[in-house]
Amino acid sequence: MNAHVSQGGWPALVLNADFRPLSYYPLSLWSWQDAIKAVFLDRVNIVANYDHAVHSPSFEMQLPSVVSLKSFVKPTTHPAFTRFNVFLRDRFTCQYCTSTEDLTFDHIIPRSRGGQTTWENVVAACSPCNLRKGNMTMRQANMFPRQTPYAPTVHQLHRNGRLFPPNYLHDSWLDYLYWDTELDP
Repeated sequence: MNAHVSQGGWPALVLNADFRPLSYYPLSLWSWQDAIKAVFLDRVNIVANYDHAVHSPSFEMQLPSVVSLKSFVKPTTHPAFTRFNVFLRDRFTCQYCTSTEDLTFDHIIPRSRGGQTTWENVVAACSPCNLRKGNMTMRQANMFPRQTPYAPTVHQLHRNGRLFPPNYLHDSWLDYLYWDTELDP
């Protein structure tokens, strides 16, 4: 059995009207059921199909593997501040020791000292580093992040997302995805 079938699959890659993925990380995927519903609601075009069909007594349809939206969705320019997006900005790496395990986020200026939960004051940190820094300033703890925290653009998050290809990519998706593990850090 294929990986995508055993994981509840036959997902459809969702492309914007310009044939670019809506997002890279997480990869913009719909369940086969949602893809077929969008086809019947005339919201998408089928770009490619799986070699698998669904049947009813009077109907058969190949499952879409790639769909494109009929209407262009303007990507947001300012990504939401979320824990996931902080980790993505920081490439899922502790900004103090470069560990990729047990990530949390750390306030550069601790909240107990008036620090805000903003892009410019939060970095990804592993639990041991976060505990070691505690409510001290960077100078007091002698711990400085590898990069100055910043508010990323959607383009920067997409670029970082391409560093983390998913475990499964269907062949029909490859013409629309650009995974580049050679990007500069």
